[in-house]
Amino acid sequence: MSMIRDLRAVVRPSSRISLRKDTSTSYDTTRDPATPSAVVDCAVYRDGARVESGKPLTPHEAMRLVRRDGGFVWIGLHEPTEAEFAGIATEFGLHPLAVEDAVQAHQRPKLERYDDSLFTVFKTIHYVEHDRLTATSEVVETGEVMCFTGRDFFITVRHGGQGSLRALRRRLQDDPELLAKGPSAVLHTIADHVVDGYIAVADAVQDDIDEVETEVFSPGRGGGVSRGVDSARIYQLKREVLEFKRAVAPLLRPMLLLSERPMRLVDPDIQKYFRDVADHVARVHEQVIGFDELLNSILQANLAQASVAQNEDMRKITAWAAIIAVPTMVCGVYGMNFEYMPELHWKYGYPSIMGVTVLLCLGIHRTLKRNGWL
Repeated sequence: MSMIRDLRAVVRPSSRISLRKDTSTSYDTTRDPATPSAVVDCAVYRDGARVESGKPLTPHEAMRLVRRDGGFVWIGLHEPTEAEFAGIATEFGLHPLAVEDAVQAHQRPKLERYDDSLFTVFKTIHYVEHDRLTATSEVVETGEVMCFTGRDFFITVRHGGQGSLRALRRRLQDDPELLAKGPSAVLHTIADHVVDGYIAVADAVQDDIDEVETEVFSPGRGGGVSRGVDSARIYQLKREVLEFKRAVAPLLRPMLLLSERPMRLVDPDIQKYFRDVADHVARVHEQVIGFDELLNSILQANLAQASVAQNEDMRKITAWAAIIAVPTMVCGVYGMNFEYMPELHWKYGYPSIMGVTVLLCLGIHRTLKRNGWL
């Protein structure tokens, strides 16, 4: 029971690289010295505790300590180049196809099993704060976290400005009992951390959709039919939801595999906790599908309201044209140059015609207004 509490406390707050097997381990030496290395952190963990070496370890040195004294090494990288990653891939015997995906990025979430390692890809989602949704608003930002899980190593490759794992590493280091479970515990913690981010973003996107929905269905000025909102805003929100969906939907099956299928690289005590992650992914996936369908309905309603508003405008224009047609007709008749016309020389002809014209116009106006045309 203590392990369960500890686990939840931690997780809730272009061309392929050549991997020739040789005796030397090369790392990138061409990077500008002023530019930080792609290796964010490299540490050895033994019995749930970080092994302090007194100096930063290289991946080669860390792996040598693990092979000599046991434990596992956790290496974190951020957007490595091919040259930077080639030596690490050779040192840990990573599969060339997985290495190619890790360097090139822009991969869909997936789980791939190789002989002695698991390769997992997660899409990280970050909600972009904005005062008001516009036709060009960015709602979500995506990044990637790729994980190589082995028997005695765990390697994370991160792409994008979001999704830093520093705080997560520190929380894990504060829980030796969980960290002692090995690389699979780290994999579960990262998976749960990413999916918890999905839940938070889904709640924020729901607020944006509610805002647009309220504007679309709110009464127009004077209590009339709303003229809707800019359709481009709805399209933009729909595009952002689609980006969200691309991150969530493919992840469901990998989480189900990790929770249901026994894997020798995943500790049995950790595997059952992947069910919770899979349940959360399924819930968010259902939410995102609902967002997409709701936005379709909102867009159709918005277009329908715009059409109704245009029809109302046309009816009003037609009604006023009918009213104006009466004096136009009278003026047209009495503007003809005939010598003999009724009432043309009559003393009361002008006021009589004007009075009849006004009465006809008022009668037509009253009739149209009663029928809802004005």
